[in-house]
Amino acid sequence: MMKLIVASNNKHKIEEIRDILGKNYEIVSMQDVGFDGDIEDTGSTFEENSYIKAKAVFDYCHLPSIADDSGLEVDFLNGAPGVYSARYAGSGHDDSANRKKLLADMEGATDRKARFKTVITLIDENGDVFKGYGVTEGEILFGERGKNGFGYDSLFFSYDLKKSFGEAEKEEKNEVSHRSRALADLTKKLWYYKR
Repeated sequence: MMKLIVASNNKHKIEEIRDILGKNYEIVSMQDVGFDGDIEDTGSTFEENSYIKAKAVFDYCHLPSIADDSGLEVDFLNGAPGVYSARYAGSGHDDSANRKKLLADMEGATDRKARFKTVITLIDENGDVFKGYGVTEGEILFGERGKNGFGYDSLFFSYDLKKSFGEAEKEEKNEVSHRSRALADLTKKLWYYKR
């Protein structure tokens, strides 16, 4: 069973990756291998940021490392918050502040189409780089619905589930989420490469 070091401090992301990949991989946090630094998202795309994070952890421990960069893209906001999704309300603000800012910025919007995107980068033990891509479509609600999930989940109405991610059980969300689709894309590419 391959051990994968997750380049993230986000407990929710690590848990989702473990839930989705856990049958075939041993998922370990970067803290478990002694990496406790912050990795700055200095890239301008999800792809660049996921690579920066995976490479930082790989360079530290020389073990297979995986990182994701995800965000919400809203049509009415010309793709914002995008790569700034986690810090949309400014540094030092939390998920609740990000959701409040999003609702304020969407006031009066009739086009509420949005999507979550994920790019996952895996650097294997040989330093080879693999990427997985995932998207899930939906729209931004006028108010929060549900207490499950994290980030913008309670504002995102999933077209697949016909309810918000905040109303969905973990298993339901993991069936259709951007992260699960990116991980499925990644594992398919790994399977073809490794066989």
